Amino acid sequence: MKAALITHGYCAPIIQYAVIAQTEQLHIEANGNFQKQSYRTRMKIATSTGTLILIIPILHRKDKTERQRYYDVKIENKFHWQRDHWRSLKIAYQTSPYFEYYEDEFEPLYHTEYETLIEFNKACHAIIMECLQLDITPILTEEYFKNPEQVDCRQLVNAKKEPQYPLPEYHQLFNENHGYLENLTVLDLLFNLGPSAQDYLEKIDLTGLSA
Repeated sequence: MKAALITHGYCAPIIQYAVIAQTEQLHIEANGNFQKQSYRTRMKIATSTGTLILIIPILHRKDKTERQRYYDVKIENKFHWQRDHWRSLKIAYQTSPYFEYYEDEFEPLYHTEYETLIEFNKACHAIIMECLQLDITPILTEEYFKNPEQVDCRQLVNAKKEPQYPLPEYHQLFNENHGYLENLTVLDLLFNLGPSAQDYLEKIDLTGLSA
């Protein structure tokens, strides 16, 4: 894929990081509108009972006459969401092959208070890129493009009516409990495959996205 346009998510799904791993030129939307029920505020993980969705609480504006920009969205930090999310991640993945390998990289994210959603998501993304050993300098958009020149992959953070992507199976902790779970957060891939995660991402067929 020559050039792709994405938007930051909360430890975004695997398909988005496949795009990142395979694109020659990465563009990240910095001026888009905030959309509810998306992976900007939620992360999907695997647990012993099936899929669990972790949601970041946000402050809701009183004035709802105009669309809210993504970079303006503030996190509601009066809730102990970071403590709860980290606890859920540890319970779900502490016995996975590579959780301890990456634990010290991700834990500080959940002990540092962030004011805005995009600031926290950027911090998550930076650590994920380092763990995946992907050295890519993205281009940040300065305006919103309805019909971008790049392959438009912004829909990959949509959680509502999420399309199905043909992702190859890999070993997950609780396969025997509920079967294989597709397109979870990229953290699931990292904690289960470790350094092999980059190779997995580079082999995903993205033909349907770039058509």
